[in-house]
Amino acid sequence: MASPASAPPTPNNLKRIVAASLIGTTIEWYDFFLYGSAAALVFNKLFFPDSDPLVGTLLSFLTYAVGFAARPLGALVFGHYGDRLGRKKLLVLSLLMMGGATFAIGLLPTHATVGGAAPILLTALRLVQGFALGGEWGGAVLLVSEHGDARRRGFWASWPQTGAPAGQLLATGVLSLLTAVQSDSTFESWGWRIPFLLSGVLVMVGLWIRLSVDESPVFKKALAQAEARKAEVDPVAEKMPLVAVLRHHWRDVLVAMGARMAENISYYVITAFILVYATTSVGLSKQTALNTVLIASGVHFVVIPLWGALSDRIGRRPVYLIGAVGIGLWMFPFFALIDTGRFSALLLAVTVGLVLHGAMYAPQAAFFSEMFATRMRYSGASIGAQFASVAAGAPAPLIATALLSDYDSSTPISLYVIAAVLLTVVAIVAAKETRDRDLADVTDVAPSGNRRTPAKARAADSPTR
Repeated sequence: MASPASAPPTPNNLKRIVAASLIGTTIEWYDFFLYGSAAALVFNKLFFPDSDPLVGTLLSFLTYAVGFAARPLGALVFGHYGDRLGRKKLLVLSLLMMGGATFAIGLLPTHATVGGAAPILLTALRLVQGFALGGEWGGAVLLVSEHGDARRRGFWASWPQTGAPAGQLLATGVLSLLTAVQSDSTFESWGWRIPFLLSGVLVMVGLWIRLSVDESPVFKKALAQAEARKAEVDPVAEKMPLVAVLRHHWRDVLVAMGARMAENISYYVITAFILVYATTSVGLSKQTALNTVLIASGVHFVVIPLWGALSDRIGRRPVYLIGAVGIGLWMFPFFALIDTGRFSALLLAVTVGLVLHGAMYAPQAAFFSEMFATRMRYSGASIGAQFASVAAGAPAPLIATALLSDYDSSTPISLYVIAAVLLTVVAIVAAKETRDRDLADVTDVAPSGNRRTPAKARAADSPTR
């Protein structure tokens, strides 16, 4: 018989949990991506006006990368308290921090007003954004993974992942609308502030929904079992989840970090760097580049749950490998299509790229959740995901822009992404399939480190018939 923690929740309850995670992650990614788009389009002029245009863009992307540097710290802090206090409280805090920082960016004075203090203030707020996002992702995917039906965990856990394209869609859509109805001078004067100030309204909506959901039943069960089995449970896991993760799950952390390399780098090349490449090297308008990312993000949103559902049928690893290998093969055609200067070719390049990216991103939530024991799952999943972002997504637009500046060619950029793909393929091949893992099983917190076999996990995770 299934335990209460592992039995499927009612459809209405599960949909409410998914909605709370999806809306929260959408808002947080909107805030994060909004900065990336603004960094590519206007921040170089507003906060680094004395630099050469391409150098200004590099400096702008450098502040963009700073947000990634703060994500591992957010993962450590939020993961620690999320594994001790629960998922819900930390998710509310991350939403408030991200929204507050984004709203404040919309009020910032520019270089023309306060000089060198402007980029310093911008960087400080970007650090807050990164810190908040570092804690958001792990909690959001765990809240769904630990509530959901084990047989469809890949599908349900992929919905918080759609928050990334939804946030990209929202951020790019608002910017695209503003650039369409405003002149370049008006947008650079004050129009760019509107999307950042809108974050305040979005956060209030997300907060209202997020406060309405219950704590993860798997976490509550693990907490109760830990109290009842204090003599058996590893005390380090109770007081310092990070130490326990590195003791029991260090291989899983390395697999997660390797898996993130191709996924993270390819995404930011396709969605952030493309705005620079299409406008400066190919000569397309900002509006055209934004509209391309806008449409492709809509397709990305749709395909992620489909890839997630496929991972429930054939496993997390095969789907992930489809995406990684596919991205590697697509990079040279990707830039060749953009170089034609045609909108249809640009749209095809970005859309196919994001569809292949979705094959990596969709199963990632369930895959990473299934790697770690309950009382160290928030820490483990967050650390594996966010530490990789420092080496992957953080410098990706910066490295791509520098390669373009030095070589005046897209070939080195394609090779850069392919190198990341090779690292990811190695990590996924070395990983174990996790589809049959029972998230309610906490026996691997014990010093013995024993885990249930897949057959026992399926039996424990199956609903009562």
